[in-house]
Amino acid sequence: MKEKTLFFFSGNTFRALRHRNYRLYFIGQLISLTGTWMQNVALSWLAYRLTGSSTILGLISFLGLAPALFLAPAAGVIADRTNRHRLVVLMQTLAMIQAALLALLTITGLIVLWHIFLLAVFMGIIRAFDIPARQSLIAEMVTREDLINAISLNSSVFNGARIIGPALAGLVVATFGEGFCFAFNAVSFFAVIWALLLMKLPKRIPSNSPEPFFKDMAEGFGYARNFLPVRNILCLLTVIALFGTPYTVLLPVFAREIFLGTSRELGFLMSAAGFGAFVGALYLASHQNLTKLPYLIWKAAFMLGAFLILFSLSRFLVFSLVLIAGVGFSAMLALAASNSLVQTIVEDDKRGRVMSLHTMVNTGISPFGNLLAGSFADYLGAPTTVMLGGSLCLVGSFLFARCLPGMRKVLQPFLSQQTN
Repeated sequence: MKEKTLFFFSGNTFRALRHRNYRLYFIGQLISLTGTWMQNVALSWLAYRLTGSSTILGLISFLGLAPALFLAPAAGVIADRTNRHRLVVLMQTLAMIQAALLALLTITGLIVLWHIFLLAVFMGIIRAFDIPARQSLIAEMVTREDLINAISLNSSVFNGARIIGPALAGLVVATFGEGFCFAFNAVSFFAVIWALLLMKLPKRIPSNSPEPFFKDMAEGFGYARNFLPVRNILCLLTVIALFGTPYTVLLPVFAREIFLGTSRELGFLMSAAGFGAFVGALYLASHQNLTKLPYLIWKAAFMLGAFLILFSLSRFLVFSLVLIAGVGFSAMLALAASNSLVQTIVEDDKRGRVMSLHTMVNTGISPFGNLLAGSFADYLGAPTTVMLGGSLCLVGSFLFARCLPGMRKVLQPFLSQQTN
């Protein structure tokens, strides 16, 4: 019987929520991520208020993301060798402490720039260990047939909070100050920690590899390099991280210089991108067919490049809002579909290491993409830089498309398992 659909959503859009463990996690994440986005906005505002420097804003972002590039491979080995559930609880607790320290220093008026730098690095280290463990843990909360849906819904929560959190942060900062945003974030971690502690997960025996730590790490790299679908996906995601998603750092330039606007126009652009990403995550949640995921990744990467080029050419705000929503939609679709496919086909005892490479590409490389975009924009202008990035995403999508027949051949056993 064919599923009933509403626009492009199906009746199975929220099917992963039938699992108690994932339902708890979903609710906890919705609260906690709202606090996280409030902290991100408030921290940027605080740093700019203290220094008046946009360079400092970029440096803080870099310090908060770059540790993933260097630590994620080691974090993946730890995620495979230890109890992932306990590891995630520990990382969430440390993140709560980081937010509490920010709140305390800010509310008491003791905060200075080096505190922000140090706590940004601390959060970057936490994120490097938390993301691969948390993404791997999702596979233990649901059945394999609901894994794609669970990952997609997790992305929708992230982007739903991306819409709500900044709006709340603006109100709280204007009324009470940045410190109260940090305090709210610290309290919000109780929700996800509580949810994690209430879970009753199936017993999993962590990898008890007798091999040296770094040999296990090298095995993860070798597995990803030799497994054609994973290798091709990571290569495409590298292109997107370096040249596609850095458009976000140039949105203030478009708002002020292209559309002759203020922070209001910037807010419109950011909200439109967040809304598009939210819809993209829900769209993927409605499409569970593993056989179509490689082609969906290719189409999403192609659309990302095309939307970026069109956005770079537009000089009308309303049309640009539609285009930037398309950018957010296609970028989220490419990232979430890639995550879903990798999680579905990877061996469980290597899941942490492979997801750490996924984290390294998405989180660790993106700061360098931001730096490249900013540097090129100084010389070429923001529109030309975005057009160049979109063009390179198109090239990446074409190269990925050439690999699809070989990928499908390798994936055939997994595709047969799902259709049988």
